[in-house]
Amino acid sequence: MTRTTAHLISHTHWDREWYMPYERHHVLLAKLMNELLETLEQDERYRYFHLDGQTIIIEDYLQVHPEKRGQLERFIREGRIVIGPWYVLQDEFLTSSEANVRNLLIGHQDAAKYGVISKLGYFPDSFGNMGQAPQLLKQADIETAVFGRGVKPTGFDNMVGELNSTSYESPYSEMYWESPDGSALLGLLFANWYSNGNEVPVDAEDAKAFWDKKLADAGKYASTPELLFMNGCDHQPVQRDLADALETARKLYPDTDFVHSSFEQYLKALAPSLPEDLVTVHGELRSQHTDGWGTLVNTASARVYLKQLNQQGQTLLEKGAEPLAALAYLVSGQVYPHALLTYAWKTLMQNHPHDSICGCSVDEVHREMISRFEKSRHVGEAIIEESLKAVSAQIGTRNVAAWGESARPVTVFNTTGWERSGTVSVEVIFAKRYFKEGPNPAAIAEALDQLPLELSRGRLVDAEGQTVACRAEDLGTRFGYELPEDQFRKPYMARMVRLTFEAAQVPPLGYSTYAWVESADESAGTAAEGPLKLLEQGMENDFLAVRIREDGSYDVADKRTGRSFTGLGVYENCGDIGNEYVFRQPEGDAALTTKGLAARISLAEHEPYRITYEIVHEWAIPASADASFEDEKRRMVPFRQRKAGRSAEQVPLRIVTRISLETSGTGVQISATFNNQAKDHRLRVLVPTGLAASTLRADSIFEAAEREIEPAEDWINPSNAQHQQAYVSVSDGSAGLLVANQGLNEYEVLRDGSNTIAVTLLRSVSELGDWGVFPTPEAQCLGEQTVEFAVRPFAGDADWTEACAWAYQYQVPWFAVQTGWQEGSLPAVYQPLEWQGRTLALSAFKMSADHEDIILRWYNLTGAEQELALTPHFPVKAVYASDILERRKQREALDEGTLRRSAGPAQIVTYALQTVQP
Repeated sequence: MTRTTAHLISHTHWDREWYMPYERHHVLLAKLMNELLETLEQDERYRYFHLDGQTIIIEDYLQVHPEKRGQLERFIREGRIVIGPWYVLQDEFLTSSEANVRNLLIGHQDAAKYGVISKLGYFPDSFGNMGQAPQLLKQADIETAVFGRGVKPTGFDNMVGELNSTSYESPYSEMYWESPDGSALLGLLFANWYSNGNEVPVDAEDAKAFWDKKLADAGKYASTPELLFMNGCDHQPVQRDLADALETARKLYPDTDFVHSSFEQYLKALAPSLPEDLVTVHGELRSQHTDGWGTLVNTASARVYLKQLNQQGQTLLEKGAEPLAALAYLVSGQVYPHALLTYAWKTLMQNHPHDSICGCSVDEVHREMISRFEKSRHVGEAIIEESLKAVSAQIGTRNVAAWGESARPVTVFNTTGWERSGTVSVEVIFAKRYFKEGPNPAAIAEALDQLPLELSRGRLVDAEGQTVACRAEDLGTRFGYELPEDQFRKPYMARMVRLTFEAAQVPPLGYSTYAWVESADESAGTAAEGPLKLLEQGMENDFLAVRIREDGSYDVADKRTGRSFTGLGVYENCGDIGNEYVFRQPEGDAALTTKGLAARISLAEHEPYRITYEIVHEWAIPASADASFEDEKRRMVPFRQRKAGRSAEQVPLRIVTRISLETSGTGVQISATFNNQAKDHRLRVLVPTGLAASTLRADSIFEAAEREIEPAEDWINPSNAQHQQAYVSVSDGSAGLLVANQGLNEYEVLRDGSNTIAVTLLRSVSELGDWGVFPTPEAQCLGEQTVEFAVRPFAGDADWTEACAWAYQYQVPWFAVQTGWQEGSLPAVYQPLEWQGRTLALSAFKMSADHEDIILRWYNLTGAEQELALTPHFPVKAVYASDILERRKQREALDEGTLRRSAGPAQIVTYALQTVQP
């Protein structure tokens, strides 16, 4: 007879901040770790402790108790405290692809200091799991993942259903999990949650009742006699009498082996007994075969301002600081700031745990997050400034024949992976005097203000001598300062001018330089008339025609396909009596919309490079939920049982929308600003596609995830909202519509006959939810809000990957810097490399810490193989296949300076380029 083994793994799931502020949790962490170290010292029977898969716990503890470092390190090296592989336990869907990689990379780097790391993909409480997790983990030599949500049988509030359901993704808690590229690993579901072995009784009578139930529950889903029991829970203290409790269990159940175990021991015992009929689950784990509440998807719209700041912060590091620092290294030899970038990423990732970035904590937590976002941003901006300075100092502006001694050059950087065109603004110093020149700052400012700039006699010229349409604005005199590396600070006053123009066809990962030149003839070098034209209450260019309706909605016609998309941009508002985790519309509540509501429409900007209309809606919506809502929250009435409706009182909601079309724009860009004074509601923008389709594609982690528009039969949640990163798109095969966004992570494709894409702009709620009564008045998000999104038609599947590239670029800011009049080794237009691969998306251009290699990473957006051709324009000693840990794998051969390799379906490919030191 096969014996049953009960593996008890001691742990604590450490939400760094949640229902208490970070420092309150920090105090408890210090106490927990002290007790853990003491227990390990005093009781040799207490063998292991799993430190929740995140190395930040070590940082947080040693910040309070640095004197414990030696003792802590000893237990880690002995394997009794198990650490890694992550830096934090992130929300996978609300953090970018590269942020997920940095999390794993930095977790490995931190664990390496102790010589031991857990090779376990640990996702105990993720609100759904990214589909590419198996591929990412396997690239880090991780062959097993454990998770608590995303597949049945686990349902809402961690409840377990009955086994007779035919819609379970897996009948066992053990299964295989496969990414879209085919990478597969062993997946373990905490079918009875990660607390099923918590607080084991020592008393025999209590232990009998405990283990009769626990053994039966675990056996219900286990495919082998190796049963997993997690001895811990959220912020759970160490069970110091566990060894005695296990002795009691052994006496009560002589046919069961009770072992204080580790995941390593458990997996070693599990492997030989796994049955052959294990199910394989594919891709994203989003609980599609549950009632639709369990993965808490509406955290994607809780406190939208956090998501916006996070998108800006991630983009600044991965599409700004990293590529510009790598470029500065290549062209000037400037040292790549590994330590500063790690610090910036760590500071940002301290906002990435699921209860932080999801916006589902108490108000104090999210106030502190704002400071972290700012700190990370300040470091990133400093790196960018130094990198721009280093690169621009190498550009030989004197070599451009079309310019002259009086030219004021500016360089525009495109840090995305594709050629890019768009509107850029850059501030230029036209005259500057340092304080030391005297007599005093006020006198210097007055003198500079009186300088005749005569901007009408100047023009912007590109490196080929072509005049570029440009708006020059005199900003007056401003204070500034320099911080030389070899002397004291140098304050100055400067007469400033803002130049706004279209930077056309700027090369990928490179730059284009322009110059403002003066001309005696005001008519000289007039820019050629472009394709951008003003229509009556509309605008058009070579690609699109836009017409604005009286109610402020707009029609977009794709000139390439002849397809028109009508009635876009209607705003929708409804009540929300849910919480930070879950949206719940009151029963009987009919959504309000701006359809048919007269709007005030005016032309806000008409320039050769961009036309902008302003649309103003004066709207009124209910002020809040009705009076019964406060009582329901106080009594902890479950949100699905609440009866509250919306109040009769109304408050104004004035929405100011600006809709823009650029000269080369293949999409329409929209911003909306409003002052939210209403509570307990949700605001969305509606984009009807009118396309017949059963699936959609949404930008997710290293993939364009294809999802069903109609949910599974088990899904009873009236809302089918889902996560997105940069975009969501719908296509009928011949035409499609894509909606891009900046930090708006929740969408829903409505089952309304028009496949309308609804993007959540704001969700106002008043409580945390979950296990207690935690008011969160700041989650109402009162006050001024600004959101940005964009709409791009595409010509069916053939044009879809170009639309994706456009959406990725939409999230990335332009970087520009004034450049000196100087000799230099670099041309006025430069790109460090060329690459081709139509269905590939470039996600990283940075340097590795181990070898100082240039790291380049792509992922395949489709399920078809795609050839990658890469040609560096800088000296390369060797090219190596790499992975997400930036290790050198096999050396790759170049064909006349070009790397040609195939990227498989949905594959993530990384290459490390060993460079020649500049």
